[in-house]
Parts: sequence; C-alpha cells; structure tokens
Amino acid sequence: MNGADVLDLARDAIWVTVVISAPVMLVGLLVGVAIALVQALTQIQEMTLVFVPKIIAIFLVLLLALPFMSDALAGFMVRVSERIIAG
Repeated sequence: MNGADVLDLARDAIWVTVVISAPVMLVGLLVGVAIALVQALTQIQEMTLVFVPKIIAIFLVLLLALPFMSDALAGFMVRVSERIIAG
C-alpha cells in the first residue's frame, strides 16, 4: 500500500464514522434544542431535565438505526478486505 491508498482508506473510515453517527447525533441535537426551547418558554431551568428525554430518544434511534449501522460497517469491512486481498 502506498500513501494514496492509506489516505483513501482513512478518508473512507472517517466518512463511515460520520454516516453511522449522524442519526444519533442529529436526534440528540434536536431533542436537546426542543427541550431547551421548552425550558426557556416555561422558565424551568433544571439542568437534569434534558438528560432523560435525550437518553430515551437516542436509545430509540439506536434501535431503529442499528441495521443501517451494521450494513455500513459490513460494507466498509468488505472494502477493507478487498484491499487487503488485492495487496
């Protein structure tokens, strides 16, 4: 493997990481912003109020996105294996 192949593999790994983590991160962001908006509107400034809904939402997204995540990781592993076999 030369330098270009290593950089291509690293870029692919970073892209797979971004694609896999995007649904969870976006849901966490949206739930956090929604709860912060509710807190601002009702003037309830409890710091721990954000955590429970955010954890539940992230857990549900993980359950729903797990097949997509495993397919993306399996595809990445197939590409890495093909590069190893090709030399």
